[in-house]
Amino acid sequence: MAKEITGYVKLQVKGAQANPAPPIGPALGSKGLNIMEFCKRFNAATQDKPGMVLPVVISVYADKTFDFVIKTPPAAIMILEATKLKLGSAEPNRKKVGKMTWEQVRKIAETKMPDLNCFTVESGMKMVAGTARSMGVTIEGKAPWQE
Repeated sequence: MAKEITGYVKLQVKGAQANPAPPIGPALGSKGLNIMEFCKRFNAATQDKPGMVLPVVISVYADKTFDFVIKTPPAAIMILEATKLKLGSAEPNRKKVGKMTWEQVRKIAETKMPDLNCFTVESGMKMVAGTARSMGVTIEGKAPWQE
């Protein structure tokens, strides 16, 4: 029989660096979960992505057990990596801080496809381009669907 889900916990944790310190400890402790068990399982699952920020959704069951799903890194963080920037622009409509190509946008969209709510890579590219625009990053060249 299926277990009864009592709630969800959403966190953003660096890969292979989960520890019981805030924000993980208080978030899981308030639900009555075993914090060290989560840290060990998460670190083992993300051994190949050290230091990369990964969103994780933890399903909490009535008997205080849990499952978790690791999502792909946020688009904003992937854009910062691709452009080698530290932060986006404080005023993205006036002050542009970086440039990227449509090929980089395609690569990010293909990586993010399992977590995006779209069906084609082109629509995923439009979503990533919108995130880049809101960060003050311009995309050089013509979009592939405009040619």
